[in-house]
Amino acid sequence: MAETSSTAPPATERERTKLAQRAAVASLVGTAVEWYDYFIFGTASALVFGKLFFPNNADPIIGTLSAFAVFGVGFVARPVGGIVFGHFGDKFGRKAALITTLMMMGISTFLIGLLPTTKDIGIWAPTLLVVLRLVQGFGVGGEWGGASLVAVEYAPENKRGAYGSFPQIGNAVGLVFSTSIFALVSLLPDDALLSWGWRVPFLLSAVLIAVGLFIRFRLTETPAFQAAQERLEQQSADAKEKMPIAELFRKFKRPLLLAMGMRFGEAVFGYIILTIGLTFATNYTKIPRTDVLLASTIAAALAIYTYYYFGKLSDRIGRRAVFIIGSVVGTVVAFPFFWILDSDSILLMYVIYAVAYAIGVGAVYGVEPAFFSELFGTKVRYTGISLAAQIPSILIGLWPLASTALLAATHGDPWPIALITAISTLIGLACAVMAPETNKSDMARIGEESEEAR
Repeated sequence: MAETSSTAPPATERERTKLAQRAAVASLVGTAVEWYDYFIFGTASALVFGKLFFPNNADPIIGTLSAFAVFGVGFVARPVGGIVFGHFGDKFGRKAALITTLMMMGISTFLIGLLPTTKDIGIWAPTLLVVLRLVQGFGVGGEWGGASLVAVEYAPENKRGAYGSFPQIGNAVGLVFSTSIFALVSLLPDDALLSWGWRVPFLLSAVLIAVGLFIRFRLTETPAFQAAQERLEQQSADAKEKMPIAELFRKFKRPLLLAMGMRFGEAVFGYIILTIGLTFATNYTKIPRTDVLLASTIAAALAIYTYYYFGKLSDRIGRRAVFIIGSVVGTVVAFPFFWILDSDSILLMYVIYAVAYAIGVGAVYGVEPAFFSELFGTKVRYTGISLAAQIPSILIGLWPLASTALLAATHGDPWPIALITAISTLIGLACAVMAPETNKSDMARIGEESEEAR
């Protein structure tokens, strides 16, 4: 009976709106939990993992380099997760894939909080850390695409940008939780932080996972996926056997490449806020680490609003225009961001964090779920947006490691990092200019016109 009711189409506009709102909230909460898990690893890499799991180095920056190398390992697994969960999400439904990704992330994060350190079990400590990081990356590789689709495919046609911003808001909520909790535990004396304090954020994920699973189990399949499945039942056996990834590369190669370019520019810029700024400030300035964490928390809290604002704005003026605004801001502030940190001005540091993240990241990241979803047909959409987001992550995951190495090589001079960041945002800008405007498109018909013409 539950299956019948879950697949029955809503009878009234009010019911459809209620389901769309429930789907958006489910995307927000689940994504917040997933990204909380992911962000605490990045913060721990910058603050404690080098000392706990790679302690035999005279220079602390070398330990941080090793920790960021493990951080980057998760990004290598993300495209694999995107392919696997994208395939099952396109073939069998969004809900099961989303529940599985949440469980993988939660269990691996909780176990990291229980890991013995290198002092206790030697080489097994960093080895187990790498394994659990791979599981994290595999899970998050399929998370974002599914959460975005649940929000966008349920949304009213003229509000896809606003509803699509909810998974991104979840990202910001996860960042607020992760940085604020680490800001609190970082107030502990170093001995307490390194012995047990760092474990607290990881162990708390168990509570958040329980909440996320409860909400996601109540999800139903999206109307767009149900409609695609009904059309598929009427097609030939050959059509049913097509692999989503094969059809994606056959029919949507250009949109995939453009989305990858946009994602690359956004993420490179975003990580100077999430991890690289913290590493630079902690090792090469006099700004206390707690202030940097608090600045990240405030900026992410502001982004909770700006993600929604820019998503809603894109419903009015277009996805491209909003993405271009964010890319320009990212390019302009890349150098001033590091100049301000280097000046040791705590007040200006708070200001630049807010501007860079809430506006620069907010405009581009806020529209990505709707923008990317509208580039692909329903039968390949999960695979398409997952690969668009996760393939660039192979390079993006190495960015904190590479930037830390650049800082070590230049004795703390951040200009190479700022230059690379500006070039990356310009790549995203160029891809946005070349992409089609999609905010008025009929998602149910994307990709079908060319199929009918054949």
